[in-house]
Amino acid sequence: MINGFHAAPAAADYRSDARQLVERARMTLENFMQAPETEGFRKLAKDARGIFIAPQVLRGAFVFGASGGSGVFLARDLQTSTWGGPAFYTIGGASFGFQIGGDASEVVFLAMTDRGVSALLKSSVKLGADAGVAVGPIGAGVDASTANLSADILTFSRSKGLYGGISLEGAVVAVRESLNNAYYGLAASPTDILVSKIVTNPHSSGLIETLSRATAGK
Repeated sequence: MINGFHAAPAAADYRSDARQLVERARMTLENFMQAPETEGFRKLAKDARGIFIAPQVLRGAFVFGASGGSGVFLARDLQTSTWGGPAFYTIGGASFGFQIGGDASEVVFLAMTDRGVSALLKSSVKLGADAGVAVGPIGAGVDASTANLSADILTFSRSKGLYGGISLEGAVVAVRESLNNAYYGLAASPTDILVSKIVTNPHSSGLIETLSRATAGK
């Protein structure tokens, strides 16, 4: 409404949405870390430079911004091995190649290289197309000989208790400015959040602690 009558309620809604997404991301990460089928994921996570967690990605006809899903991205400081973030994003695309059944999946992908992290710092990136970022789906049983381990981003999914790979080739990941701004209380870009670290929110401590445990012992 004019004169910002609805500005405060809208900001409060975005803040609530962001907080819920962070908590759901923590629970998704716990799911991935606890199941015996995800031993390969756990090993790879220890070397990841960034991690994107989408608690629910819908399968079917994707309309960017309406269907698909929302997620959070955290990046590791290679000097201190500490995690920063989260920054908030949407994920959508014309076609997702789910390799397991279900109408919705939890999706996690690991940015294994600086190029993978840098791609996700952009306002929008089309995976597998922009900046030559290679994206590889990985199943539960991975080993050192898996060809996909050379990819910049490795992707995993979980649906109805089953684990597998998901092809994110062609998926578009875009910054959710509304959630970033509401969560941190000011305009904050992914670079502000993950690189410069000029903003923080104590609410994210649970997610960061879970991620730190998951990636300890390199």
